[in-house]
Parts: sequence; structure tokens; C-alpha cells
Amino acid sequence: MYKLTKDIIFPHPKFADDKGLLAFGGDLSLERIKVAYENGIFPWYEEGQPILWWSPDPRMVLFPENLKVSKSMKKLFKEKAFTVTYNKDFEYVMRKCANINRDRQDGTWITEDMIESFIKLHEAGLAKSVEVWKDDKIVGGLYGILLKEKKVFCGESMFTEADNASKYGFITLVKNMEKNGISLIDCQVYTKHLESLGAEEISRHNFLTILNSKV
Repeated sequence: MYKLTKDIIFPHPKFADDKGLLAFGGDLSLERIKVAYENGIFPWYEEGQPILWWSPDPRMVLFPENLKVSKSMKKLFKEKAFTVTYNKDFEYVMRKCANINRDRQDGTWITEDMIESFIKLHEAGLAKSVEVWKDDKIVGGLYGILLKEKKVFCGESMFTEADNASKYGFITLVKNMEKNGISLIDCQVYTKHLESLGAEEISRHNFLTILNSKV
């Protein structure tokens, strides 16, 4: 595992360990995070730990054309069960993602420093949020990094306070991304939920090849 310096340089992701851990240290500056995501690397750590940088193998991704929408979700879309907006309240969505309880997980990787950093990324146009509304209240959402030049959206986290709200927002996002030329959604690591929506695991090598070809 590599210790980062003040220089905004990362080792090649192929040097990550078996779990995908590549490096530690550095900072959460806009410049460093942008370079990290452009090279298939992301920060993921808990309060009290040094900043940890990851590039797992395999990588969970979703090609928008492979999106799966169940019959029950199609029914919700037909009924227009929720309203979806973009970038209306980025900080609210991120803080909700930080505070939601998750199975088999203590604490959160969304630290206060991470929130402050991503707000700056949002103000710079790099971090995006999706808000899902019901009766004038946000009941779900997600956020991530948009690498527009590479045609890739890097999903970070989502939350829901109503059945199917986050899924509704995610499906809407993927359809919107496909319409606007985004050809890959980076989901980072495997979950059954993402698999049910059409995401799949590919090798880190293939992921980096796709990432580097989209310029």
C-alpha cells in the first residue's frame, strides 16, 4: 500500500491489494479527487482512519442499455409515483446518505470532511445529486461524480425513506444519462440490489480500458 504525498500523483491501480486498497494519505482536494476518479480510484474510509484510496477488482458497472426495470417499477413510472429532480439539494442528499442505517455496516464512510469536499465538487460542477420527491418532500436520492469528458457517471451512495424511491431515482438517472451520451455507470462494488438493476462485474483491467477510451 502506497503513502501519498502532497503531490497529486497516484500509483497505478494494478498495485492495489486483493481487496482493492491502493494507497492512503493525501487530501480531499478537488484536484486530487478529480484525478483519482479519472483513473478509476476513489476514497473510502471511516472517521478516525487515514484517507484510504481504492480500486477494486472486479469492478461493478452498469451499461445503460442493460438497465433492468421490473414490472412493479414500470407500474410506478406509469403512475408517476414520484417526482425526480437534479442538483436541487446536493448537501441534503449526501447527508441523508451518510446517516442512513445499512445492514452489516457500522458507522459511515461519508465523513464530515468528505461532505465538505464533495460540496466543493458539486459547486465546481463535478458532483451531481438526484432528488426523489413525494408530496413536496425528498424521500430518496443519490449522488456521484460525473466525468463528462469520459462519458462516465461514478455513483457514490443512495438513500430511501419510501419504498422504491431510490430505485426510482436511479432508473430515472440511468435513462437520463443514456439520453445524454453517458455510456457507463460506475457502481464500484457488488450488491444484489445493483445486480437486480442490470449491473455486472467486470475486471479492473477492462474497466480501466473502457475508462481510458472514453475521451
